[in-house]
Parts: sequence; structure tokens; C-alpha cells
Amino acid sequence: MAETHVLFVEDDDVIREATQLALERDGFTVTAMPDGLSGLEAFRADQPDIALLDVMLPGLDGVSLCRRIRDESTVPVIMLSARADSIDVVLGLEAGADDYVTKPFDGAVLVARIRAVLRRFGHAGGSGAGAAETDGAVDGGVLAFGDLEVDTEGMEVRKGGETVALTPTEMRLLLEFSSAPGTVLSRDKLLERVWDYGWGGDTRVVDVHVQRLRTKIGQDRIETVRGFGYKLKA
Repeated sequence: MAETHVLFVEDDDVIREATQLALERDGFTVTAMPDGLSGLEAFRADQPDIALLDVMLPGLDGVSLCRRIRDESTVPVIMLSARADSIDVVLGLEAGADDYVTKPFDGAVLVARIRAVLRRFGHAGGSGAGAAETDGAVDGGVLAFGDLEVDTEGMEVRKGGETVALTPTEMRLLLEFSSAPGTVLSRDKLLERVWDYGWGGDTRVVDVHVQRLRTKIGQDRIETVRGFGYKLKA
């Protein structure tokens, strides 16, 4: 099996070199770049399996780089931020990142998060894929919710007959909602099922992804139940 290719963009020489060595020891192939522009060039040239982007980068910052990558690809992106409470975390997620890790980070934690993201992307159906036999099914694995159709076998979404482009994380999130329409799913439950967190994570990851999903399938399709979570309107 080919090694997973990681693009790592970090301007701090010590962090970049130490993290590259740690990832390579765990069996990853790593392309490490010191700034956003060289990172974008490397992304286009190498087509990595996953990108790790520091938020604060010279030339082209990490958020802008994430947005450029997302314009061209659905490859998973993890942002690296020095402050857990920074607005940069939300900006990175809104730009299309799938997850984030706060610096300083433990190498084992980073590897675990990378592997969790890759599992999601390698198995886009996830726990929600088996939900095609709910009351919303029309043809085979297609679920219908008004003008929204979710093809759980072909991994496609259509709204009003038009194809909706979702990232794998957004698709997994929608599959979780469509597996139990009308049922409230808590943020913690979504973190566990979609992000593969076996522990309490940052619920901002869920909130931002729900908002991104709403912009694509309709703002009123996913309802917020204050104090509990979210549900898909049946």
C-alpha cells in the first residue's frame, strides 16, 4: 500500500523539521514548505492526500491557502493554530478546513487526528451510509427531503435536480442527519460519529460545518434546537 502523502506548510523552521521527522517515523511521506505560496505550488504539483496548514504564514496566509486548495480540491485539510480561542480557528473552518489542532501539539495527537480525518475520507459512507432504509428512501439508496435528494450509494446530493458539491466531511454530516430525519443530534454525538472523536472536542467544528452545509442545501433544512443540537427537517 502506498504511503500517505502529507503536505505540511509551516514557517517555523524548528517546528517544520521536527514535525516532518515525526510524521515520517510514523510512515507518512511528507512535503514540507515554509510559506503559503510555495505550499500552493507543492499542492498543485504533488496532489497530496492531506494538507496541514499553519494559520500564520508569510506571503499567503494559511486561511487563504486553505480557501485556494478548497477551490480546486476536496482533499482533507487540518489547520494548525497557536491559540485555541483565536478567531483564526473559525476562519480556517469557514475557509473549508475539516479540523484543526492547537499548537504546541503532541506528535502522537497530531498523528491520531490525521488518521481520524483520513478514515473519514477513505470511508465516506461511515455510520450514516447504512441509513438508506429510512422513511425517506425513494429509489434504492436515494433519500428525499422535499427538493433535497441524498444518494447514499452514489455519494451524491441534489437540490432541485441540481448537483450540490459537498466535501467528504460535509457529506458525512449530511448522512448522519438524513439517517434520522427529525431526530435531534447533539454536537458531542456528531463529533463522535463524523469527526471520530472518542472524547470531547471543540463544538465550533460542528457549528461551522453545519453552517457551511446549510449554505449548500438550504438555510432552513437543518434546524437548531437550542441547548440540544441540530436536526434535519423531515
